[in-house]
Amino acid sequence: MWSDCLALMVMAALLRTSYELARPGSSPPMQKDANPSDPDMTPQQREWAQKAAKRYAAVQERKWRRWNEAMFERA
Repeated sequence: MWSDCLALMVMAALLRTSYELARPGSSPPMQKDANPSDPDMTPQQREWAQKAAKRYAAVQERKWRRWNEAMFERA
């Protein structure tokens, strides 16, 4: 009995997933990225966007370096 119920629930979940993925325009609207070359941005906003992108890249580099050390280099 439980296996029949579980199989039915799995089939329902797969059917719903298939339906959601097949619907055109079903994804939520994307947020506008901060592109430094955007003509609608003020010079100060462009400067902030460039600074934020550089700081984000530096933080990600440190994060992955620490992760790599923790996972592979320490014995």
